[in-house]
Amino acid sequence: MIGELPGELSWSPDGKHLTYLGGGQLIDVDPETGRTHVLVSAAKMSMLEGGRISERDRDHRARYKMASYIWAPDSNHILFDASGRLWLYDLHNGVGVEVGSAGVSSGDDPKFSPDASTISFIRDHGISVVRSHEPGQPTVTLVSTPPASAAGGQSLLNGEVDWVYEEELDVRSNYFWSPDSKNIAYLQMNETQVPEYPLTDWLPTHAQVDWQRYPQPGDFNPDVHLGVVPARGGKTTWMHIPLHPGEDYLPRFGWVDTKTLWAETLSRDHKHRTIYFANAEDGECRKMLEISDEKFLDEDYDVDVSGGAIVLRQWTDGHNHIYLYSYDQSKPLSGDAQLVRQLTKGDFEVSDIYRVDATQKVVDYASNEGNLLDQQVWRVNFNGERKLLSEGGGFHEGNFSPGGGAFTDKKSTRAEPPALRLCEEPAAAGTAASCHVFWETHALDAYHLRAPKQLEVKAHDGETIYATLLLPERAESAASVPLIVNPYGGPGAMMVSDEWKDAELFDELLAQHGFAVLHADNRGMAGQGRTFEQAAYHDFGPVQLEDQLTVVDAALAQYPQLDQKRLGWWGWSWGGTFTLYALTHSDRFRAGVSVAPVTDWRNYDSIYTERYMGLPTENPDQYHDDSVVNSAANLKGQLLIAHGTGDDNVHIENTVQFVQKLIEAGIPYDLQIFPRKTHSIAGSDARTELYDRILAQFEMYLKPEAAVTSGK
Repeated sequence: MIGELPGELSWSPDGKHLTYLGGGQLIDVDPETGRTHVLVSAAKMSMLEGGRISERDRDHRARYKMASYIWAPDSNHILFDASGRLWLYDLHNGVGVEVGSAGVSSGDDPKFSPDASTISFIRDHGISVVRSHEPGQPTVTLVSTPPASAAGGQSLLNGEVDWVYEEELDVRSNYFWSPDSKNIAYLQMNETQVPEYPLTDWLPTHAQVDWQRYPQPGDFNPDVHLGVVPARGGKTTWMHIPLHPGEDYLPRFGWVDTKTLWAETLSRDHKHRTIYFANAEDGECRKMLEISDEKFLDEDYDVDVSGGAIVLRQWTDGHNHIYLYSYDQSKPLSGDAQLVRQLTKGDFEVSDIYRVDATQKVVDYASNEGNLLDQQVWRVNFNGERKLLSEGGGFHEGNFSPGGGAFTDKKSTRAEPPALRLCEEPAAAGTAASCHVFWETHALDAYHLRAPKQLEVKAHDGETIYATLLLPERAESAASVPLIVNPYGGPGAMMVSDEWKDAELFDELLAQHGFAVLHADNRGMAGQGRTFEQAAYHDFGPVQLEDQLTVVDAALAQYPQLDQKRLGWWGWSWGGTFTLYALTHSDRFRAGVSVAPVTDWRNYDSIYTERYMGLPTENPDQYHDDSVVNSAANLKGQLLIAHGTGDDNVHIENTVQFVQKLIEAGIPYDLQIFPRKTHSIAGSDARTELYDRILAQFEMYLKPEAAVTSGK
């Protein structure tokens, strides 16, 4: 690995501290000098540690970036979340006091009230609060939830985020304090009619089952309601936001001011996105603006509402750009929001908005302007005047101080692991930010890693398909190198950007064993605009495979050392599904490895699948044809399937159903299961085993000896 990359980089509210976790300590970076020192020692941190947590909780904390610590508004205290045990740490005296316990290891979502007097968190599927500076005070439950039924999982969540919103709508919190600390707005999710899935742990002598609410295509979705409860307890006031119960979504909401809420809704078909304002006292609401698309909207639903401005991203003009709307700040419900201007324009994608400052009237963001495969950090003001903040090629990720005077720049390339720099924003346009490195690694210097070759191939409709090819060293003889295709292929991702990915170390290992590795971003993936991403609408498979085969043929033609008779394919998640699709729709691949695949699109969750495939009742033929379980009898090549039994994202039933079809067709296969492991199959033992098996699969079936003995 590349060393311990700083974890949970966070600015204090006053901008005087930049902290991160490293080496079991909390490290502080001085924003003025860049010097680092230990803010909380490993010895003290060990005293704040929680107990052992399950594989699923550990995965959730990592996958959904749940914070282990948060700064208090006064910048003098830090709240540590030790797997549900909450410790308030005083920076002045170095003392930590336990102030509450959520009783869970993930998803407790602790927060300070804006005045720092109260700490809130999720407990027993409801919202609880405790006075932050009065140790020993009892925890008060503001919104309680009835106990779960003995037959299944919890069906009513108050302020808690359920799995499908967390995974597919990128929701990280379902409750927010009002600016005056007097009220809390929260989302209630009623999942009574959402089907349950049993996640089974077979390692104990008596197997244990954890029930998960998981809506599949066509099922009831969570029925959601937005309410406001007083911070000292009392009756909830519900907002009258028009939603189709059990159908539509409410991915984002917050406070406009102390008396007004804003809420974003999304129609089930993903074609309509609406912003409402609501009176927090009586629940009456007004539609402020609506965005629509004939196919589906981009999956980013982030909105910033403050100071008379609404800032959001949308791809109405064909690319993801930033739009500025206005409303009457003195009377928010008095009129509709008005489009002020499109802040960014051009043949590029805005990939992230880091910070909106309505007072200074600026937006800090990231985009691939100038080079599709790079990402740079930019600033645009409300007049549409832009300024480049990062410098140099590659992939840059920004993290801005609350006041915007400084930021961190995490920079990497395909061949260079990330380095973290602390930067001061340039004082004038046309000048670069002043930056210095405060973390970098030399762990891989001795390995002399090589960047892969860049390929650009035209699809049949003229779209450019970008790809990379890593060849073994000194591989020059004709047809001497087997080629492994390793795409992701699905929407919402861009894999061939000039960015460091730890997976490239496995590519290097494969190259050391004599294999070439090809990555290509086919149509249907992200980063190249709306038309490119919508190319596979209602058709999950044919378009993507066509593009991959086009790139394979181009690579074979350009590099004669590649052997067209020894082709392999492997992938994970959508890439695992893609592996099975390729091996059942083409006879060109001698071997494949599919990790955690969806094998029937009716098995996956409603939000993701319906965005691209529609409802099963409306698009039955494509659900059938694009689900590899229905083409399993056509499998060509030697297949290894790997899956974690605790996968709560792509359930192991997908692999079981595909295996059953192989058995019915009399087709041999290899299966590797990972007990308790989730979708990420995390942990050094499990990952090493998985990569060893993948390597062995291709060593066995793609090396010349295998070609001879197999008679192919």
